[in-house]
This record gives sequence, structure tokens and C-alpha cells, in this order.
Amino acid sequence: MYPTSSLKQKNILFLHILLPILVTQLGMYAMNFFDTVMSGKAGADDLAGVAIGSSLWVPIFTGINGILLAISPIVAQLIGGEKKEKIPSTVRQGIYLAIALALTIVIAGWFLLDPILRLMSLEANVSTISKYYLITLITGIIPLFIYNALRCFIDALGQTRVTMVITLLSLPVNILFNYIFIFGKLGAPALGGIGAGIASSLTYWFTCIVALLIVWRVRPFSTYYIFGAIEKPSLSAWWEQLKVGVPIGFAIFFEVSIFAAVTLMMSTYSTYTIAAHQAAINFASFLYMLPLSISMALTIAVGFEVGAGRWKDAKQYSGLGISVAIVLSLISGLAIYLFNDPVAQLYSSNEEVIQMTKHFLYFAIFFQLSDAFGAPIQGALRGYKDVNITLVMAFISYWLIGLPSGYLFAQYTFLGPAGYWVGLITGLAVGAITLLLRLITVQRNASYSKELSA
Repeated sequence: MYPTSSLKQKNILFLHILLPILVTQLGMYAMNFFDTVMSGKAGADDLAGVAIGSSLWVPIFTGINGILLAISPIVAQLIGGEKKEKIPSTVRQGIYLAIALALTIVIAGWFLLDPILRLMSLEANVSTISKYYLITLITGIIPLFIYNALRCFIDALGQTRVTMVITLLSLPVNILFNYIFIFGKLGAPALGGIGAGIASSLTYWFTCIVALLIVWRVRPFSTYYIFGAIEKPSLSAWWEQLKVGVPIGFAIFFEVSIFAAVTLMMSTYSTYTIAAHQAAINFASFLYMLPLSISMALTIAVGFEVGAGRWKDAKQYSGLGISVAIVLSLISGLAIYLFNDPVAQLYSSNEEVIQMTKHFLYFAIFFQLSDAFGAPIQGALRGYKDVNITLVMAFISYWLIGLPSGYLFAQYTFLGPAGYWVGLITGLAVGAITLLLRLITVQRNASYSKELSA
């Protein structure tokens, strides 16, 4: 990161940060994409099992991992404020916190997984696949969380191309492991959807080891000597990260878990409906990596400018990021409309699943437009470290508006299971509008404070 004096320079720097993040996010989600697609080729039960397992796992992972995202704005503001000497300890404590969070999830899963699955009206085979998909996947949770802590540090330095390279290396590794364990190649048993969990776990270990080696040996990361000293875990340091990270994590959890809740509520429908919904949501979520990447880039850029007290520059980056996201979302919506048939055929060869997937994809056009507007605003607000109000807004818009309205549409209108998608669109739209109002307020207050100090 470096200061800029014109919009042209900001465009160049923002794209320099954004493009590697985008490739990284697309690559990371491609792992889930290939898990779903390759499991679907193994059978509808495997696709439904991975769908249910993912619906339980993804909200927990993204929510808890959201806590670690605090490292990015904290480090970015330290760099902008020229306080680099504080960065090594911040990252070390972030790694300790990542391990503690991972162990918490493992312990909770040990006690809660079976009771949760028993509460769901799943076919026996689907329930078994879901259970063991999660058990095998969770064996890689500690390296996954350590990697994400290191990634936040790497990205905050503006070196987003490094995490891009790591992801591009790990993607073929994940596909290879999927091929081996889902379909039973090279002497391995054919495990179907369960094999996707093994493949994901092994890939998490791979990415963590590569990231550790890079931070230890490659400049400029090695100059911070992250592993050059041993310090005890500090609860006070954890608290500083948690104050920023917990609201981020819960806001992300409220947003992502509404998708999981919809999938779980659809468990009352047929296996084909669950499979079609998962296929459509999987592809739409893949496209969501566009605004999510812009959001992450904005956190870094805005955080850097805020740390240096350049409020006008922070505001310009916010407008730039939101504009880019909206344009890309319109292109994505057109792509879904034009290519929904070949997209649906990627996930299944069953004609009923294909037709339902195409139907759900039309609704996906509208909610990804709302996502494209709201996600960059969240990223900008994180750059300001303004996270508490965002948490409240996320809960209200998604859980008090989106999910209840989806249930009503699904149960009491002709829409049926598609009614849940209408609820998602409603919740995301309300969230985007309220977040925009909050960003305008934060920027106005920042400008007013600058005038007073002058």
C-alpha cells in the first residue's frame, strides 16, 4: 500500500489489490464448487448429503473465520499510521486465536453434530453422507484457520498476489484428491460425498504449510520475523482483536447462515429439490466471490487511508469499489440468464434436478444484485473499524425480515420452495440499503471530525 493523489492512481492501486484477491476467492470457492459438482456426479444422495453438510459447515466457518478478518484492518491501519513494530505480535496472537477458535469448533462438533442431524428429516443415506463429510473435513480445520490468519497479514501488506499463487497451487491439488476419494481411484475406496470432505481436509493442510513457509522465508514477510520470537498467548491482545473481529464474524454469520437455514428448511422437500437448490446456490455463491473480493480490497485500502487520517481518500476508494461491484453484478446477472441451462447441467444429469436448478437460478439473478451492493459497503465499514452497527443491521435484515418472509412466501403462496429465494432477495436488499445509510453517516462524521481538528 502507498498514498495516492489522483483517481487514476487509486484505480490502478485498487485493481492491483483487487485482482489477486478475486482470483484467490474464486479459487477458494472453486474447491467447494468442485466438491459439489463432483459429488453430484456420484449421485443425487451424495449431492444432497454434501449440500446439508456444507449448509452446517459454511456458516460456522465463515462466521468464526470472520473474527480473524480483524487482522486485516488492524494491520492496515498500523501500516498507514507507521506503527509497523506492532505488527509481529498482532499476527502471532492472531495465530494463537485461530487455533483456539478451531479447537472450540471441534469440541462443539463432537457433542452437537449427531443431535442436529437427528432433528432433520433426512433420508438415512443422506444423513450418513452429511455426517462423515463433516467429520473428515474437520480434521483440517486447525491448518485452515492458521492459513486464514496468515492470509489476512499477507493481504494487509498489499501482497495479495501471494495468496493468489497459493490458491492456484491448491486448486488442482483439491481436484486431484476429489477424483481419488470421491470416485475411488489409485487404489482408494469410492467414498462419494464423504470423499469430498477428505479432499478438502488434505487441501487445507497443503495451503497452511505453503503459507507458513512463505511468511517464514520470503520477503517482505520474513522481515517482520513473525516466527522469530516466542511469546505467550495474551488474553488482552485477543480481546483487542475480538472487539473488531466478533462483530465482523457475527455479521458474516447472520448473512451466510440464512442461506444454510433455507437449505435446512428445504429438507422437508424431496432429495431432488434439495439437490437443485444446492446447485443453484452453489453457482450463485461462486459469483458472489466478485463483490466479496471487492469488499476485502476495500477493507485494506480504506483501512490504510483511515490509519493515515486521509478521510477524503478513504471515501473515494469506497465509491470506486461500490461502482465496480454494481457493474460486475449486472454482467453476472446477464450471464446467469443466458447460460442457466448449461450451468444446471454441470451439477446433475437428472432432468428433474436440471429443470428445478434452472428455475432457482432465475431468482439468483436478483439476490446477487443486492449482494453486489451490500458486500462492498461492509468492506468499507470494516476499513473504518465500524462493525457494531453492521452486526445489528445484519441480524435484523436477514433473520427478522429475510427468513420469516421466505417462510411465508414458501408456505402460503404459489411459489413453493422458490419462496425462500424471494425471502433471501428481500433480506439482502434491506441489508444493502441500511448499510449504505450507515456508510454515509460514518463518512460524514469522519469529515466533520477532520474539520474540527483543523
